[in-house]
Amino acid sequence: MSMPMFAAGSDPGANFGELLKRVGLSPFSLQSDTNDLTIPHATTCVAMRFAGGVVMAGDRRATSGNLISHRSMEKVVQADEFSGVAIAGAAGPAMEMIKLFQLQLEHYEKVEGQTLSLEGKANQLSMFVRSNLPAAMQGLVVVPIFAGFDTLSKSGRLWDYDVTGGRYEEKDFVATGSGMLHASTVMRVAWRRDLSPSDAIKLCARALWEASDADSATGGPDSLRGIYPVVASITKDGWSPVVDETLAEIYKEIQSEVGLR
Repeated sequence: MSMPMFAAGSDPGANFGELLKRVGLSPFSLQSDTNDLTIPHATTCVAMRFAGGVVMAGDRRATSGNLISHRSMEKVVQADEFSGVAIAGAAGPAMEMIKLFQLQLEHYEKVEGQTLSLEGKANQLSMFVRSNLPAAMQGLVVVPIFAGFDTLSKSGRLWDYDVTGGRYEEKDFVATGSGMLHASTVMRVAWRRDLSPSDAIKLCARALWEASDADSATGGPDSLRGIYPVVASITKDGWSPVVDETLAEIYKEIQSEVGLR
């Protein structure tokens, strides 16, 4: 494929999604009915602010109807140095959306010579969610969480979305997916503005634990297979994933607290 050329009035500029549309490669338009397909769905993700940034976490299970289709799916993904995305909904379109969003951030930086602000990144993700609306109307709903460290305000910020691309900034915590009710209840009871990074990580882990205990589509920690939720913090030092060894210790503590041996 040769390099596309655009007239002055039709140049998509730094908008990577619009560039795909102009060259006929947009992945967000479906031509056939997908309502009868059994499609893997990602389930529960959470995010919360703490004093120095944000923590994002997601379980690893993907389901197809009443079957577990994947046990180790990664639903929390780094977007760039200071931000991340967590997804729930139809797994295939969600992963495609994340890849395109990552490319959009790189494309913008190369074209404009500077990085987007954190709020600008949230707006760009909103455009991708809105572009997916035709697929969402056919059952391929994708509902992400976006969070990061704002280098301008020196604080963590987070947003959730609806299927139309509407974005809503949350001031404390947010959950999405089938286990969101149970996870958000845990966070609502225990969240405080002065949480330390370690306490915020433990609270996110506990929220996913309770969600997995009440929601069959949400996967809990699997010590037999060595599968634990994906958890990461984002601070002024950037994206920092929590290693499985640390999560294993956290979940041992949780098991002790709830009386399981």
